[in-house]
This record gives sequence, C-alpha cells and structure tokens, in this order.
Amino acid sequence: MISMRLRPAAAVDLDLLLALGKRLDSPAAGAEETVRQWLMEELLRIRTRQGELRPLRLNAAQRALERCAARPVRGTRKSIVLKARQLGITTYVAARFLVHTITRPGTLSVQVAHEQQAAEEIFRIVHRFVEHLPERLRAGALCTSRANVRQIVFPRLDSEYRVETAADPNAGRGMTIQNLHCSEVARWPGLVAETLAGVRAAVPAGGEIVLESTPNGATGIFYDEWHRSGEIGYVRHFFPWWWEPEYRRRADERELSEQEAALAARFGLSAEQMAFRREMQVNFGVRFAEEFPEDPETCFLAGGECVFELAAIERRLRELAEPAECSLNGCLQVWLPEMPGRRYLIGVDPAEGNADGDYSCAQVLDRETAMQCAELHGHFDARELASRVAALARRYNNALVAVERNNHGHAVIAQMLTVHAYPSLFPAGDKPGWLTTRVNRPPMLEELAAVLSQCPRLFNSRRLLDECRSFVRRPDGRAEAEPGSHDDAIMAMAITLAARKLQFQVSSF
Repeated sequence: MISMRLRPAAAVDLDLLLALGKRLDSPAAGAEETVRQWLMEELLRIRTRQGELRPLRLNAAQRALERCAARPVRGTRKSIVLKARQLGITTYVAARFLVHTITRPGTLSVQVAHEQQAAEEIFRIVHRFVEHLPERLRAGALCTSRANVRQIVFPRLDSEYRVETAADPNAGRGMTIQNLHCSEVARWPGLVAETLAGVRAAVPAGGEIVLESTPNGATGIFYDEWHRSGEIGYVRHFFPWWWEPEYRRRADERELSEQEAALAARFGLSAEQMAFRREMQVNFGVRFAEEFPEDPETCFLAGGECVFELAAIERRLRELAEPAECSLNGCLQVWLPEMPGRRYLIGVDPAEGNADGDYSCAQVLDRETAMQCAELHGHFDARELASRVAALARRYNNALVAVERNNHGHAVIAQMLTVHAYPSLFPAGDKPGWLTTRVNRPPMLEELAAVLSQCPRLFNSRRLLDECRSFVRRPDGRAEAEPGSHDDAIMAMAITLAARKLQFQVSSF
C-alpha cells in the first residue's frame, strides 16, 4: 500500500512521481483504486459533454479496463477492445499512457488514430491533460520542449507522447514504443495489415498494446484480430452500449416487444435505457448493431448481399456450445467424437501453407446425418496437412476423404496415398480427389446455403459461421469472401456436402 491521501495534487513533485511510477499497478492506501487511477483522477482534467472542465473520474468501462490492466491475464499487456461509440475508452487510454509517460523516464507512448481529424481530437485531450497539470509540475519536472500537433516532449524525463494517423504507412517506424494504442482499427485506411504490423513491431516485449474499435463489418483486420485474439495473446474486452450511464431517454408508454423484454430482463436494463435504444434504432437503422453493439457476434455486419441467411447464422451463433476437444493450439476442434459403427466423410480445402496466406481446412461430417463433428483449420503445407488429415480420418473410423485436387491438392493426395497409405479417398472419375470448377462451384455453395437455412443446428463451428457472415455476392454475381476475410472453412464444408450428396445420393437433412 502507498499512502498518498494526505498529498494534494499541488504538492506532487518529481520525486513522488518517480516513486509512484514504480508502483502504478499497486493499490492506493485505503482505496480499491490503483496508484495509476489515483494519479489520473488527481492530476488530469477533461472537458465534459456539457463543456465543463472537470477532474477525470473513471466510468464503469474505464474502471473495468484499469482493473484488468492492473492484474494482466497470463502476464500479457495486450488488449483488444470491442465497444459501443463514445464510451470514453480513448480518453482512458490517453490518461493511462500519459501517467506512465510522466512517471517512468524514457517512455514513448503512441496513439494511432484512423484519420487526421480523430488524431487532432486525441491530441487535444492529451494536451488538455498536460495544460492543466499542477503549475509546479508544468514549470519544473514536466516542462515541455516541444508541443505541436503530433508530439509532446518532456526533456527532463527523456519521455515523449505522440499521436499519429494510420494514413501514414511509416507511423511508428524507427521508434521503440513502450505504450501503443491503435484507435478505431476497423476504420483504418489503406494497407491496414502492413501499417498495423509496422507499429506493433516497434513495441518490445513487455510493452503495452491496446487495439480498440467499434465494429465495421464482418471483414478486415480488426474483425480478424478479434476472432483470433486467443491465438495471438490478446485479452478481449467487450463493452455494449448500456455501459454508458448517459445513454437514457425519458421512458415512453409503449409496451416492450418480446425481444426488448428479453434483452431488458437479461441485462437489467431500465425503461429509460430501452427508450434510448428505440431512438437510436430509428436514427441509425441497420447500422444500430454496429454503432451500439449488444453482443460481440451480431455487431459485425456483413457488407454487400450475404450469400447465406444471416438470421439463421445469428441464431445458431447464439446457441453454439464450446468444443468438447480443442487441440493443436485451437487448429483442431471436436464437437462430436467418433462413435463405433458410424460412418464419416471428410472434405478438405488445401492451401499453400504460408503463414500470411490462406488456411487449409478439413470438415468432418457424420455421413448419415450431415452433422458437423470436427474441424481442422490452420496454415499447413501439403506434407503436414496430409499427415493430419490421414490421422483424423483413421480416428473417424477410416472416413472417406474428399480432397480438392485443384492446385495444392495434388500434393496432398499424393502424400496420403504414398506416405500414409490411406486408401479411402473420394473418387472423381478415374482420379482421386474433388475438382471444383466454374460450373460446379455455384451449386456447391447453393447447397451449403440451403442446408444452413433449413438445418443450422448441423453446424457447430463458430469459425465457419463467421466466414459465412462475410461471404457476399458481388455485382457480377460471383460469390466470394469480403476483402480481408477467408472462405476456407466454407469451401471445405461445401466440398464435404457436395461429395456426400454425389456419393450417397442423399438429399434430406
């Protein structure tokens, strides 16, 4: 514990700042708050929505992030935040990073906004923090040698605060960044993957990274980062709109619909909050779910005309259970283990295996019921994919395997026949393997769409259903994944269903 309640903000000096900088995550004496929170609320000022200048007081969402940051999960300081609009997350991160910057010498903190206007607004927040620090600090230890539209330098601490824009592909290059905040990542322009990779590479081990955004479609870097957060070591935080206490309106007299009543009961929402919800639904229309998300699935809206029935996908996503088995760092997920006497079918969509390319995927179905039993999904080259598929097929009672023989599939088939001596391969004419063509691809996808619409309960993979949400029909009529999204699980499932129908002449589900 650190005793500080008797020290008013005006009495804070450099020696105390440096002492506290070593204990930022420690609890303050006589309070549940951290030392960092005490410094934020004691030293920093914000402009409220009513235009008043007041001391920063953390709201519920900000406190939740602070609690998690003080006790990092598995030691990681990497967070990804999916949120409703205007919850104060950017303000909190700016305050958090500034406190770190002025209490730990040699710190570089960087916030990257999606556009110039947003960058200027973030800088105004940070500049206001600095401008209203106690006079003795601003004139002494925290005097600045440079304060322009991009950076604030504290020469006596050898520390610096920068605000960049994602439109600059060189943002963060050549720096060593201790604290990085990437704001509204879902709306970053240009070559987003390259820009994000560049700034993240500037953060050393032990540095802090916060990726934050409101959702913007079922595609893109932020969408991918959110769904693979566990694989890349990021802790998820989801904040729906009702975390903001001001999101209320005068209650009206209309009765709640069945859906509204269920939502209100589930989350304890008041009549005033439901009135706000109705108003925002009118104002934002179909974009309401993105601007004011209520769950981390339906808030990602697909762009274009979705090939699959979104309502069926969303219903099934809400029902999904966790896999009974998850191995190979999440690459293999099993919902229904093999059963004696059951017959199975596996469809395989191979890829090259590059870490930054498409994924390879294999779907395991019960041949009679078409129920999805397991899914193998990862960056495997032909040799590893053949090995893993052969092992999976033998596990599932020597399942019949339909490997797409286009492109990389030839090598997978050759490995399965020669190296693994796996004989039960789906025939296509006189050659083993499934051939996807310009002619049969559309009916394959139509069959998958029909099954998903009629019997969504057959599908257990969140990864597959997420891909379906961002699989759209283009103006020229071609169905494909949105830019930045994948369709590997979709194509593997389409191959499996098509092979099942052709091989066994099955049409009912």
